[in-house]
Amino acid sequence: MSIIHHYKFNTEGNYMIRYFFTFALIFLAAFARLLPHPDNVAPITALALFGGVYLDKKHTFIVPMAAMLISDYFIGFYSGMVWVYSSFIAIGFLGLWLRKDHTIGKTIGVTVTGSILFFIVTNFGVWTSSLAAYPHNIVGLMQCYAAAIPFFRNTLAGDLFFVGSIFGAYELAKRFVPSLQQRQAA
Repeated sequence: MSIIHHYKFNTEGNYMIRYFFTFALIFLAAFARLLPHPDNVAPITALALFGGVYLDKKHTFIVPMAAMLISDYFIGFYSGMVWVYSSFIAIGFLGLWLRKDHTIGKTIGVTVTGSILFFIVTNFGVWTSSLAAYPHNIVGLMQCYAAAIPFFRNTLAGDLFFVGSIFGAYELAKRFVPSLQQRQAA
């Protein structure tokens, strides 16, 4: 076997392992949203951050959106989807920023920032909705945010749990699957 053939085979095999891992993440995240769980406890923020840190840039946004679309197909589509999906795209950009230096402290900080971003964006969307029971003024906006605080606790707890689990599992897997150690092309 020539060196070129061996290199090509190993490169293709590495891509296959990475793509398998990526699609497994999409499936698991979509499946997790279908299981009974507390409100706002879901792996999508973790998946958006993970995509930004570990996957090639084109998958940064595709992976969380695919998991959302697949699970929303089964759960049901809803009027505020644009706000939810937009927040996850923004969280993907946070993951791209984190890519350069993802220490544990920075990862926790960006996770908290992502949770806050999701809270602000999605509840602003609730407030702008014609279905909202809040007046469309600053008082109504503050009432909307205040009413959502109990859900924020779940969002933050879920995001910290899933980011720790997914990032931790990937870092552990990198020790046993060498092809995961290589950064994917941008």
